[in-house]
Amino acid sequence: MDRFNRYGIYVVPEGALYRAGADWLGWDSVAGKPVAQPDLPGLPLEPDTLTATPRKYGFHGTIKPPFFLADGTDVQGLDAAARDFCATQTPVTIPRLEIRRLGGFVAMVPAAPSEALSALAAASVEALDPFRAPPGETELAKRRNSGLNDRQEALLARWGYPYVMEEFRYHMTLTGNLSHDAAETTRDVLIPHFAPHMPEPFVIDSLCLMGEDAEGRFHLVHRYTFSG
Repeated sequence: MDRFNRYGIYVVPEGALYRAGADWLGWDSVAGKPVAQPDLPGLPLEPDTLTATPRKYGFHGTIKPPFFLADGTDVQGLDAAARDFCATQTPVTIPRLEIRRLGGFVAMVPAAPSEALSALAAASVEALDPFRAPPGETELAKRRNSGLNDRQEALLARWGYPYVMEEFRYHMTLTGNLSHDAAETTRDVLIPHFAPHMPEPFVIDSLCLMGEDAEGRFHLVHRYTFSG
């Protein structure tokens, strides 16, 4: 567990949905290895190009964004705290998932907002925050370059990331940033590709501690099943 640079708390689906997502991205974060990507007719670019940005993260939905460990903490303590947190949580049920274009990228998202999922993410961010090192000036500048509103700036200062708490929007990223037309076309191709593997409902009953290796790729460290 000590070989990683940063850590994050993710939803990592299991079963057929995970397999389809990992294959599409070309990186299996559970097995920790590259995988062959599918050849899908009609894509505007090669899958390798479309997925270059999200590949290293693996197929996931972020709950607590990646962070460096704070001074005086270690991954063993983080592991124990994440385990204790998940022991108090109950499953979150998402009636349906769908694939949408979100600005310039394509993602799998809940068909309707989920207060329970937002509450889970907020509780995770708060409970595990003692393990997060404050972001450096380079990271802060990177976040601010995207253009933050006042509330997002306040969240960045407090929690190290601008899109948490009420700004949180759960998504499982499927592409990098694309032109409008390329994103629309890619979405249209991916909908029938993923549809057979998208469960209804989609139940979140575990969270995963993920670690980032020296090449920037994320690996599963541990999965914690909810037992609250």
